[in-house]
Amino acid sequence: MIQTQKVVRSSCALEFNKSDCFSMLTPDELDFLYTRMADVYYSKGEVVFKQGSFAGNIMVLQEGLIKTYIEGIGENLILQIFSPVTIIGLSSLCEGNQMRFSSAQAYIDSRLSMIEINAIKQLMASNSIFASKLVALLAEQMIIVSGRFFCLTKKQTYGRFADVLLCLSNRIYKSNCFSLQLSRKDLAELTGMTIESVARSLTKFKNDGLINVHNDTIEILDYPRLEMISFKG
Repeated sequence: MIQTQKVVRSSCALEFNKSDCFSMLTPDELDFLYTRMADVYYSKGEVVFKQGSFAGNIMVLQEGLIKTYIEGIGENLILQIFSPVTIIGLSSLCEGNQMRFSSAQAYIDSRLSMIEINAIKQLMASNSIFASKLVALLAEQMIIVSGRFFCLTKKQTYGRFADVLLCLSNRIYKSNCFSLQLSRKDLAELTGMTIESVARSLTKFKNDGLINVHNDTIEILDYPRLEMISFKG
């Protein structure tokens, strides 16, 4: 059985300097925040929170890779992939929304800073710049989710696969060459394709000179063509 380890962290161990939102807080506000926070470590495959559960905190992903998804009967719909340093669970800040509308799971071993949601709301009420940054981040995440729905419902197989590769390169790994930490099954779930279709797409993109694949490393060789395939769908 997977064990979750909870560790209270000191302020010097937290990487909030990487997050623009928290740089808007004063030293006193940061000290207040640190008293309402704990780090939790999740193993690969461990569920971070469940759809329909009570939302008592928001999370800052410090290390690892997390997916959020809506659970269905026999099939899940992935909403977003989060890489460090990103805030997860912002929709819980909406007034009257006390339940998780999605689930979250660790793709790889991950570390998250859990912050009491009431502490965040208190800081938003006293610091308008901090509040506006969080609202902007929430809006950005909603745009990403909207793009996911368009991709899955309107694009063909190769368009969906190109879209995911560009997302991984530009937003997750931030490099044209990256060690893929997702399995073929994960890619199939992301693209709404079968594992066999993912394998065929990888082979075709490699043969067409769009990407290079070596073991678990993918290098994008032709961004313009890959973007065109994504755009045309």
